[in-house]
Amino acid sequence: MAIQWYPGHMAKARRQVQEKLSQIDVVIEIVDARTPLSSRNPMIEELVEQKPRLVLLNKADLADTEMTKRWLEYFETEFSKSLVIDAQRGKGMNKIPEAVRSLAAPLLEKWKRKGINPRALRTLILGIPNVGKSTVINKLAGKKIANIGDKPGVTKKQQWIKVGGEMELLDTPGILWPKFEDEEVGYRLALTGAIKEEIFDFQDTVVFFLKFMKVHYPQLLKQRYDLEELPEDVVDLFDAVGKRRGCLVAGGLIDYDRVAEIIFRDFRHGKFGPVTLETP
Repeated sequence: MAIQWYPGHMAKARRQVQEKLSQIDVVIEIVDARTPLSSRNPMIEELVEQKPRLVLLNKADLADTEMTKRWLEYFETEFSKSLVIDAQRGKGMNKIPEAVRSLAAPLLEKWKRKGINPRALRTLILGIPNVGKSTVINKLAGKKIANIGDKPGVTKKQQWIKVGGEMELLDTPGILWPKFEDEEVGYRLALTGAIKEEIFDFQDTVVFFLKFMKVHYPQLLKQRYDLEELPEDVVDLFDAVGKRRGCLVAGGLIDYDRVAEIIFRDFRHGKFGPVTLETP
């Protein structure tokens, strides 16, 4: 997928993160459980340096449970702390403050040795667009503070948010990187809503999705479109779905744009059931 997208507000957000990093005790990085690796911004590695990090696999209700377990093991190996959450329903959210305290234990011990009264731990919330940062913040704060939307680019500026008396969160706009070297990463991010729909091709994205589903979740694909068998050729698969959904134009031809949008929306709305788009 040939996407190069780096709006001005994202460049500004990166600078702001760098400026605030010296004030941060723990970094919370949120990823989409359906695309745990593709939804990690590689620039975050250089941004957050050696700060203690908690990785949250959000939207776990939409992901393959067994695959999420494997991803959790992967992140536990890479980082000291990771949690599986469903922020929309509040699942797993109660474990976050304790995980942050655990990561900040060396700092708290240092304050204790020096006789410094502990202040609220300062955490930085990072993640690409549409991974659920605002939902996580609102659940932790117990009220609506951050704006929420099912599209990228809702959070426009940084803001400090208090969580009880023990933690403060710094929300930041979602930061994408300048160019996707691996086109499959672009397809996964398009499918999960991290990229604005105006700048990618639905048909190309859905072709990638159908090929993936045929290999990894063929039964879910059959069930969704009531197909006894899946055609080998992806165009034939488009035709089969189009006929099932009545996507015909003059002359009985298939309206491929309409078919692509139907399949795309079905995935975005969870109509296939739990699906994870990559393996550890």
